[in-house]
Amino acid sequence: MTPIDWAIAVSAIAVIAFVNWFFLGKRRAVAAALAPAADGVVDVTVLVEGGYTPSTIEVPSGSRVRMTLDRREDNPCSEEIVIPDFSLRKPLASHAKTMIEFTVTPGRHAFSCGMGMLHGAIIGK
Repeated sequence: MTPIDWAIAVSAIAVIAFVNWFFLGKRRAVAAALAPAADGVVDVTVLVEGGYTPSTIEVPSGSRVRMTLDRREDNPCSEEIVIPDFSLRKPLASHAKTMIEFTVTPGRHAFSCGMGMLHGAIIGK
């Protein structure tokens, strides 16, 4: 192999490693512990931009959650949020806020984008 062939092979391996790390690597968890307001509803705003911020939300189990999803991108991956434990599947408009409401049960409830690439969790304690 010539030096150019070696350079191409090494570059290709580096690009593959970066793509795998970027899309499949473990993201740093950002947690928010929230308490209900006087009306018993927990209001939380989640920024949707290349992921969910905060990505982990702790709330008292049994509380009603009003989640506002502030989508600040037009990436097709974040067009939808799916929370299987609560049978929720909601489209998210680009550069707009979408609100969903549900009652949290005890335990960890994962949520993701429609493609399953962006992840987060709601924890009922």
